[in-house]
Amino acid sequence: MFMKMMEVKGNQTLVTDFILVGFTTDPFLRIIFFVLFLASYNLTLTGNLGLITLIYLESHLHTPMYFFVGSLSFLDIWYSSVYIPRILFDCVSNNNHMSLAGCAAQFFFSAGLAYTECFLLAFMAYDRFVAICNPLLYHTAMPKKLCIQLVIGAYAAGFANAIVHTGNTFRLRFCGNNVINHYFCDGPPLVKMSCNDIGIYELIVAAVLGSNLLVTTAIIVSSYIGIGAAIICIRTAAGRRKAFFTCSAHLTSVSLFYGSIFIMYLTPNFHHTPNWDKTNALFYTVVNPLVNPFIYSLRNKDVKAAFKKVWGRFTISK
Repeated sequence: MFMKMMEVKGNQTLVTDFILVGFTTDPFLRIIFFVLFLASYNLTLTGNLGLITLIYLESHLHTPMYFFVGSLSFLDIWYSSVYIPRILFDCVSNNNHMSLAGCAAQFFFSAGLAYTECFLLAFMAYDRFVAICNPLLYHTAMPKKLCIQLVIGAYAAGFANAIVHTGNTFRLRFCGNNVINHYFCDGPPLVKMSCNDIGIYELIVAAVLGSNLLVTTAIIVSSYIGIGAAIICIRTAAGRRKAFFTCSAHLTSVSLFYGSIFIMYLTPNFHHTPNWDKTNALFYTVVNPLVNPFIYSLRNKDVKAAFKKVWGRFTISK
């Protein structure tokens, strides 16, 4: 039976400790989940670290496009590490308690990295726009200094918004049942525990989420409108295919990440159920960081050629 750590204040029992239910309480299924998530975490780390290493070692990949791809891989390593180690711990432990401070910390990094990925994907769309619409001026228009500034800007904007989002959430008082039917401290299950009026909270969340999604979506959509117009003007079918394939990986990554975010946070509350929320959250917390390195490498001739070249050097040196 779960023990609850609470603080009595006035007539309200305030929650100072949370219990994460995770995916299941069945011991056998928890072992299966542990194996699956451990394998996915190893693949995530291997895929993203491998792509970063390949980009670093191969000079032909020292371009703005691959600088952003490497930055996304670094972000995905950090992003998956916010969730999966805790999932693994909960699968093998009988103590699924998380303190209020621990919950706030996980929430902060979760929000900060999610907002950062929104901005990074938007800047990657702009990079593709410049590469396709102004190929002769690409390296001039996207110098290394600007690329670094854009990545730093993505992190700055992401964590600035996370401060607002986290502060807005944890100014609420949580009372009653302290069981979170989720595998991490997310906004919807926390708000259900609030013993405050959530009107102002919802307005602030709508303003923060709305403004960020509006800005980043506008950058992505306007970039791809320009890209589409440029592709139409390309005379050869081979040229159009090449231009399309340079964007296909990014479009896939954007669709996975933004699709799950939009479904999670823009769906009316009465459609949300614990199992639905957990399943949908898996896409942007676990699946997206896992598949991104493969999206950007499996059908990419430059990456495959660079891998063969680096592997050839490695085998010769042995």
